[in-house]
Amino acid sequence: MKAIVITEPGEPAVLQMQERPIPACGPGEVLIQVKAAGLNRPDVAQRRGLYPPPPGASIDIPGLEVSGIIQECGAYVNRWKQGDRVCALLTGGGYAEYAVVPAGQCLPIPENLSFEQAASLPETTFTVWHNVFQRAGLRSGETLLVHGGSSGIGITAIQIAAALGSKVVVTVGTEEKGLQCMELGATGYVNYKELDFEAALLEEGVDVILDMIGGSYFEKNLNILRPDGRLVYINSMQGNLVKLNIAKLMQKRITISGSTLRGRDTEFKSALASKVEQQVWPLIADGRFKPVIYRTFPLAEAAQAHELLESSSHTGKIVLVNT
Repeated sequence: MKAIVITEPGEPAVLQMQERPIPACGPGEVLIQVKAAGLNRPDVAQRRGLYPPPPGASIDIPGLEVSGIIQECGAYVNRWKQGDRVCALLTGGGYAEYAVVPAGQCLPIPENLSFEQAASLPETTFTVWHNVFQRAGLRSGETLLVHGGSSGIGITAIQIAAALGSKVVVTVGTEEKGLQCMELGATGYVNYKELDFEAALLEEGVDVILDMIGGSYFEKNLNILRPDGRLVYINSMQGNLVKLNIAKLMQKRITISGSTLRGRDTEFKSALASKVEQQVWPLIADGRFKPVIYRTFPLAEAAQAHELLESSSHTGKIVLVNT
């Protein structure tokens, strides 16, 4: 099969197409003929040599989410059969013509979605549901702040939270992105290049913050959280080390949490897949949550796709397509 391989740590040009064996399908797994693969920031970190894959994952083929057609089912797989259209969360190996994944990490492709749209869903929906709703416990009527509102995670969090009755505010880098987020259901935005988000939100406050920035955002996040507020981290692009004012934490009864998804075991991911199917898939069926695809690239142009992802000029998801 053809696959995009990280030939060495470095810039996007290190992504090269090579021939690799089709992966073997073991017990409890399915082999997917990949039609499309979503791009995510961890793919960039892995390409740079900063995010080693967990044990058992592909060492040099990135890709955490795919959509396609099941070609083979291993022993003990009961739900799926050959020919089923699925999307799936992977620990790696998605930038290829075929991928193997535990059966429990697959979800049926909603009837109203294309392969490209479906490939954009697993990583973002799993991440948002677990962090915003399971860990932070966002409730209807509360206010959610999403840093990086125009990212794949951002546009997913906006739509799901708004559909379930929450108010959503985002930070973005341009007015255009802010308006696009408003069209998706955000009730407000702060252009962080023009205005300090702490100053803009301090008076009203927020209940839950989903942060992928870290660094200098940490103290500002604590300042704008309301009493019993929850702060959840899914990345720390600006830095991991911060100073915590414990008195402020106690006075406001703030809960700080965070998670990474890639290294979690199959049992956890399968249970999370079931929750996403129960809670999020109905929102897709009735049109309250729609995937936002910024651009697609042929698999062979993965390097160019990474360049676009790193530019942060996009709103929504970037997807690779097997033609």
